Amino acid sequence: MLDPSLAPLAVVMSRSIARIVFCISTLLTPLAWAGHAFSLYDTPKYPPDFAHFEYHNPNASKGGEIYLANPGAANSFDKFNPFSMKGVAAAGLSNLMFESLAIGSADEVATMYGLLAEDMTLASDRMSMTFRLHGKARFNNGDPVTADDVKYSFDTLMAKGAPQFKMIFADVKQAVVIDARTVRFDFKSLNRELPLIVGGMPVFSRKWAAGTPFDKIQLVAPVASGPYLIERFDVGRSIIYRKNPDYWGAELPVRKGAFNFDRIVYRFYKDDVARLEAFLAGEFDVVVEYRAKNWARMYKGPKFESGELIKKTLRHQNGAGMQAFVMNMRRPQFQDKRVRQALGLALDFEWMNRQLFYAQYVRIDSFFSNSELAARGEPTPAELALLEPLRDQLDPDVFGPVPLPPSTEAPASLRANLLKARDLLKQAGWEYRDGALRNAKGEAFTFEILDDQSALSRIIAVYVRNLEKLGITVRQRTADFALVQKRMEEFDFDMTSQRFPDVTSPGNEMFDMFGAKAADENGSSNYWGLKDPAVDKLVTALVRANTRAELVAAARALDRVLLHKHMAVPHWYSATHRVAYRNRFGIPAVSPKYYQADPYVISSWWQVKPRKQN
Repeated sequence: MLDPSLAPLAVVMSRSIARIVFCISTLLTPLAWAGHAFSLYDTPKYPPDFAHFEYHNPNASKGGEIYLANPGAANSFDKFNPFSMKGVAAAGLSNLMFESLAIGSADEVATMYGLLAEDMTLASDRMSMTFRLHGKARFNNGDPVTADDVKYSFDTLMAKGAPQFKMIFADVKQAVVIDARTVRFDFKSLNRELPLIVGGMPVFSRKWAAGTPFDKIQLVAPVASGPYLIERFDVGRSIIYRKNPDYWGAELPVRKGAFNFDRIVYRFYKDDVARLEAFLAGEFDVVVEYRAKNWARMYKGPKFESGELIKKTLRHQNGAGMQAFVMNMRRPQFQDKRVRQALGLALDFEWMNRQLFYAQYVRIDSFFSNSELAARGEPTPAELALLEPLRDQLDPDVFGPVPLPPSTEAPASLRANLLKARDLLKQAGWEYRDGALRNAKGEAFTFEILDDQSALSRIIAVYVRNLEKLGITVRQRTADFALVQKRMEEFDFDMTSQRFPDVTSPGNEMFDMFGAKAADENGSSNYWGLKDPAVDKLVTALVRANTRAELVAAARALDRVLLHKHMAVPHWYSATHRVAYRNRFGIPAVSPKYYQADPYVISSWWQVKPRKQN
């Protein structure tokens, strides 16, 4: 559940750790090949002897500290295991403590470089991927990272991890230990993405909370290989990470100039109002602002005028993905497509953008917004080649123009949209009588919008006001983050606001979001409850694409089908990260292209001036 005025990629969802594999994909050469990197289509930007990523400064000073606020809506935590289903993991865990065999480059699409692995080999038949571990790789307890640990991590995530792992690794047959430093992943099918999916798998030691079932690990510090350790914590108030003085990977090219602070301190605040007040009072150093109103009105005053505080928009080239009001089609009132389309017509983005968002946003119009993967106009021949065999299973409208979000710009109007919505509802068996919109049984049309942010209320209220004009009664329910997360994991909601991370090269995660099997898997990302054989086939085609052109065609065909289902009311996006910070940091001269603001600050900035304690 996210404020729909959030900029893209500004917030990491509660289970995004499982999705670290989504931003990378696979090398398509048919020959066995070993090396330091894999790229989807092009030669990797960085050669085997590269010194550092361009968006890291190898001369950045080391030391100092940075104070941050809890990102997103999670205002507390109750576990140090970000890979289990239940509970709320502490902020920063995944980026600061866990590492994978390889990591993606933030200035390339679909490319990864070795981290724990110094060498990677794709079999000639593409049915296995072998990793040779770096001889210096060490966990924070001093033990070497071994092939046994990699296998243990894979087996544990499959057996006891959050449900997404079963979906992500569904086509991975097994992890096989070849020797102490070599592990091979065997695949069940010819899935082009699999080599890089396993490359992005988090690795941890079997000694982590030994004797405790993995899914029961709570506040036991991870035994992992990342650059930081947990120094101390106070549940509900703070957590402090300390740089591991014996961190094994500090001089690796992928780490050179990265993770420069000695300490990273997270302080937790109950809501965005308290968080903003705390920033202005000097309690922490950097804030990524998600609300246009706050950015326009609150980040001003003497401290900004004097230069003590800096207000900056950071450009990025991320796709916008999908952020929307999501309808749970498991609920009877949302099972008719005409009803869902009518609900979309009641949202007046243009009014909101003028009155609430200070004209800072563009409407989302695709599940792959702001990228070449988005469907446009009529289906292309490449899309039709995928859609035609499924014609009997698809809505005929799919073969026409892609639907665009309704607009209220003249000559269109909200009144005209609501009249169209009323007609669609009538066709679906809902008519206004006895003071409410009712079906043939006399049941009133009611539903609940669930969210964990009180600040979202003003946006929901505008939408609800328009729905009430149609005779629909909507209840707003704002609840604690942990409660909302639990209800989402069990699909116990009617409608909610969700942000789905965008991907440059979509693959197996599409099964988790749209696959029929995931619809019945608690904890999956198929919140809408979508079960459609045609969608499953299109996702399969996307995963099995051999070329970028095939991938683009499959993504556009999938996007077209999903948009015609009207199962979400799209929100909006911005092409910048809005960041305010204390003027005491160094920032690399070269910015990455594809990045999230919070991880970028933590991994790439450095201290120039000491912090004034409050």
